[in-house]
Amino acid sequence: MDSPVLPRQEPPSPKSYGTAVALSSVLGFVGGHHFYLGRRAEGVLDAALSVAWVVCFALDQIVLGILFVVADFGHALVVTILLLTGNFRDGEGRPSAGWASGRSSTSS
Repeated sequence: MDSPVLPRQEPPSPKSYGTAVALSSVLGFVGGHHFYLGRRAEGVLDAALSVAWVVCFALDQIVLGILFVVADFGHALVVTILLLTGNFRDGEGRPSAGWASGRSSTSS
């Protein structure tokens, strides 16, 4: 009789889960969590999106600025939720450790 095939456990990201969630919660709109987790391209895109809505408001392009704000903060909210649930990966493709995993890493 064949034994059941168990899914292979991937090693979690060595980055601190708490730090990643805190950065995403506080600095998510500028991509702080992406830079911390090694996802630099996404961090640059997040920062550029933040600059875009600030520039739009400075140039009295209110409607466009509001669209950029909604996109920026909406994206930050989605990524924060993904981090909280452990469904986000770092720049090396390793899964972030969520509360459900029972991991409490303090390494950086």
